Amino acid sequence: MTLTLYGIPTCDTCRKARKALEGAGHEVAFRDVRAEPLSPAERAEFAAALGPKIVNRASPSFRKLDDTVKESAPEDILAAQPTAMKRPVIRREGELYLGWSKDVQAALL
Repeated sequence: MTLTLYGIPTCDTCRKARKALEGAGHEVAFRDVRAEPLSPAERAEFAAALGPKIVNRASPSFRKLDDTVKESAPEDILAAQPTAMKRPVIRREGELYLGWSKDVQAALL
């Protein structure tokens, strides 16, 4: 089974997650959301499944946004600035996991 990891290559958490998943024998397809932004359908899916947590409000990318965009729906924020997404998002057989917490690690490793 191939897992899809959505993130950016310079994100330390994304690198840690990818290394751990591959070390556990998973095949990992990496999707750089800066180079290949999420489609409108993917943004809507992520926002519906993960809610407002999908936006990393502490990130420099988010803080640079105009105040009106900051108050928008999560999918609109991600459309305006893909790197404002909390990372990584990992897809496994239709399920989405957010971040690299101990709970996510337990579920995937």
